[in-house]
Amino acid sequence: MTSADIPRRVLVLAHTGRAEARDVARAFVKELTGHGIVVRLLRHEADDLDLAPGEYDPEVELTDSESDASHGCELTVVIGGDGSILRAAEVTHQRSTPVLGVNLGHVGFLAEAEHEDVAATIEAIVEQRYRTEDRLTLDVKAYVGGELVYSTFAVNEASVEKAARERMLEVVVEIDDRPLSRWGCDGVVCATPTGSTAYNFSAGGPIVWPQVEALCIVPLSAHALFARPMVVAPSSVIAIEVLEGNQGSGVLWCDGRRSVDLPPGARIEVSRGQRPVRLVRLHSAPFTDRLVAKFGLSVEGWRGAAEQRREARARGEDA
Repeated sequence: MTSADIPRRVLVLAHTGRAEARDVARAFVKELTGHGIVVRLLRHEADDLDLAPGEYDPEVELTDSESDASHGCELTVVIGGDGSILRAAEVTHQRSTPVLGVNLGHVGFLAEAEHEDVAATIEAIVEQRYRTEDRLTLDVKAYVGGELVYSTFAVNEASVEKAARERMLEVVVEIDDRPLSRWGCDGVVCATPTGSTAYNFSAGGPIVWPQVEALCIVPLSAHALFARPMVVAPSSVIAIEVLEGNQGSGVLWCDGRRSVDLPPGARIEVSRGQRPVRLVRLHSAPFTDRLVAKFGLSVEGWRGAAEQRREARARGEDA
């Protein structure tokens, strides 16, 4: 069998708890199969979509395995908000399958298309008019008593937070094997450039352009003179130690989706991920434009260099 004989495959994931997401997912299944592309679905999501058996040619493939769902797929289409896209990153992480987000949420920074652009998005997939963009991720490890107890990754951020609302968390932060500062705080956020517009932004951290390779550190409500957001090299290893004297425990959250409890004495190490997340891009719009659109930033009065040059020429001609 030659490569020309191997059918194209696309994994479709959807937030099937929302009627709008189910409608958009059905549209993708119908149009992609209509162009000869095999669509793969998680079985429980296919049940929620209530697809009629035998209606599609080629037939829809069903899988029960989330960890291997994207095997053999050229990309994954995920329909929902940023939370759904982060879930898709979990599903596709081991296979490094590119993820194309169709936004049905509010801000949708990770999404490339809006729900009203479904027809154009399907056309771009069919004609393979898209590119992929690798984004830096985090590898996260938690140690207790020197033993590795938990290992995972994060697309946006890893945060160490206090488990009890009424207690402060005492931590020491280390950068590249050297202690930086001790904080009594609500927690510490370690973010990627991709995640700089998420929890990092809400906590007062800097927005970092995706092309910049760096790691962000933001203390949360730290009771200390030195508690500023910091940006370190992508090669750095950040360690957060939960001090033995803590009366309560902490909790490690990754992308707000996966968590593990941290007893006093726990150590969390955060470093650049071995596998990037691959996002599908349909447009070449600069990140600045995305920032303005997603946050509704005011740019009233801006003319730009080109407009100013045009005005200067016009004044010269008038003279």
